[in-house]
Amino acid sequence: MIHNPEVIATRAHWQALTRVPIQARTLPDPEVQLQEFTVGSPRPGAGYETSNFYYTGIGASQEIPGPGKLRLRGEIAEQDAEVARHQYEAAQRSAAEKVRENYFELFYLARTAAMLEAERGDLEQIQNIAQAHYRVGEGQAQDVIKSQLQATQILNAVEHHHREMQQRQIDLKAVLGRDPDSPDITIGDLQPTPVHVTPAELESAVRSHSPEVGSDRAAEQRSEKALALARRGYLPDFNVGYAYEKTGPGFPDYYMLTLGAKIPLYFWRKQTPAIDQAGLELAAARSQTQAGELDMSASAADQLVAIHASDRVLNIYRAGLIPQAENSMQAALAAYRVSKIDFQTLISSFVDLLNLREEYYRELADREIAVAKLEQIAGDLK
Repeated sequence: MIHNPEVIATRAHWQALTRVPIQARTLPDPEVQLQEFTVGSPRPGAGYETSNFYYTGIGASQEIPGPGKLRLRGEIAEQDAEVARHQYEAAQRSAAEKVRENYFELFYLARTAAMLEAERGDLEQIQNIAQAHYRVGEGQAQDVIKSQLQATQILNAVEHHHREMQQRQIDLKAVLGRDPDSPDITIGDLQPTPVHVTPAELESAVRSHSPEVGSDRAAEQRSEKALALARRGYLPDFNVGYAYEKTGPGFPDYYMLTLGAKIPLYFWRKQTPAIDQAGLELAAARSQTQAGELDMSASAADQLVAIHASDRVLNIYRAGLIPQAENSMQAALAAYRVSKIDFQTLISSFVDLLNLREEYYRELADREIAVAKLEQIAGDLK
């Protein structure tokens, strides 16, 4: 996933936010002042030798936020970075899920295309028998034409599969951050991924490992820190300054220390509404966390149900439907050779077997896609 643009963007955003806490905890920049106080005239140096009020001064002042404010601002920034970290993890999992989904779709298309190509051989055998029956007067021209039509339909389906495979390859390369004209990804065999997790274990995994839930919790903790900071708005911010003032010859120099404070005089118009706002935002964040946990748990449970249902269906295909359809096809072919059944019965057996094999691969791909979606939500369950 290291070349996926979305993953790269979310990682950079997270790393950028990790640089914020130290800034938020740091005091504001101090202010330096240069002053000249003239007497009797705005002309520089006026009164330098004649008045003890004249001075040239240099000073500095520092703003100091109220107790605990810098710490809370830093903690808020840390929670912002934590939200971004979970978003980065979510982007990684989303990209991984897209890769797996496209791969499983490619598996389905590749296997069904290969199956259709293989079945063309059986169909050619059926065509030859139909033509032989027609030549000796035991069959109809319609049977020969229908077998040719079925062959054309299979060829059309193969072409559709290849076209969709090309599109899926492009989509997969895009998720991987590769150029569309780069070499195609090789599609191997596929075995059902074991999933041995109880609903209770799954719910626990969702609450512990879901990046969406983690992001909501970090946002909730940020809101808690923001409320604490809003409450400290009743405390004054301070300012301390010091200046040295150089007078003219024969006069004593001045030294000035200043202390100031910003008093929350209009607290009922600023600080109190800010606390109310932060409290409402915290309530919203808590509700969002609860809603996110419920939503993710429900989505994970849905995928688990789908996986277990697919396991049962795949077993029915492997142990029952497909072997029965293969036996039916072989029996129909043998019977058609000796003209014991009509062509329609034979071609129906052929189409039934074709459809069942395609449905099996479709079910297998859908099951693995469900596993990918489940692990996107709850993490690796192996």
